[in-house]
Amino acid sequence: MGKGERETETRVRELKYRMMITDLLKVASESHTYQELSDFLGLSPPILSRYMRGHVLPSYSRAQGLYEKLMEITNIKDQLKKRISFDDEGYFDNTPLVSEITWLKLMSNYALEKFAGRRVTKVLTAAVDGIPVSTLVSNLLEVDLLVAKNTKEVGINDFVEETYIPKGSAIRQSLYVPRSAIKKRDSVLIIDDVVRTGETVKALVDLVTNQRADIAGIYVLVTVGEEWKNYLNECISKFSFETLIEL
Repeated sequence: MGKGERETETRVRELKYRMMITDLLKVASESHTYQELSDFLGLSPPILSRYMRGHVLPSYSRAQGLYEKLMEITNIKDQLKKRISFDDEGYFDNTPLVSEITWLKLMSNYALEKFAGRRVTKVLTAAVDGIPVSTLVSNLLEVDLLVAKNTKEVGINDFVEETYIPKGSAIRQSLYVPRSAIKKRDSVLIIDDVVRTGETVKALVDLVTNQRADIAGIYVLVTVGEEWKNYLNECISKFSFETLIEL
């Protein structure tokens, strides 16, 4: 990568960081009054209003200061936990994870913060609920998105297949990606929305390693319980493993 390309990449990352302030302000406004935010951040009401609406972006240096202050009063993980509700059978409503754009942007920015320094050439997720945040992460990192599906699409002749048996079932399930989609030189970031036992993440890891590509890291939005830790112990110790929230 030449000097001009590096400078362009730096400018793009700084712009995305500045844009993140708008999303953080929206979350902060859910638990703080407008006046409280104005006083705490040291911003005049007109400037705060422009930032919150996205009409004006703070400079990169100011965005860094605002980010630190906003993170002091806005615990993203706790705020997201409050949005997740369980039913009587122990299943939760994952709407914030798959459809609420502000939260999708915050969760993808979290991935950018954790993995931006690593070499990532592709993002891989399993259909379907991991697709929204994975799409945004791919956009932020400016790399291609791969979606492992449980069926073979027509028009594609050669697939990489990984078969596993979900815990508690007697059914074999398979994930497929086009064989040409993962190259040896790739470094793949794996994303999953919810992990309870870990079979899907392990299958995605095997899809990548069987192609002799590298794992850039694993990003899980929500983990439930403790069972997954034993099953994914090798993945946790071997790769960069980031979990946003644990339930």
